[in-house]
Amino acid sequence: MASAFFFDAEPLYEPSLPALDACALCARPLGRDADIFMYRGDTPFCSEECRDEQMQLDALRARQAARSAGRRRQQQQQQHASRTESSRHQESRKVTVAS
Repeated sequence: MASAFFFDAEPLYEPSLPALDACALCARPLGRDADIFMYRGDTPFCSEECRDEQMQLDALRARQAARSAGRRRQQQQQQHASRTESSRHQESRKVTVAS
């Protein structure tokens, strides 16, 4: 006789999917008969509030990453400009002496 968990086991040849056992934000258990609110295709949430909070967190992280990338790009441009200016300044100091 086969046990009940045998049929619930994930086959070894299939890639694993995120479990729909608990809310991805608050970890509240998700019931089989309860509504599940999905985000980004495969991330489960117990309520619209949890899903919306995760969406806001993701948007905040994306804005922070964009700002950081912008600052890094600006610093790199400033460093490049100062190196270019420094090399131009050094070139103008070179003097050839005629003999």
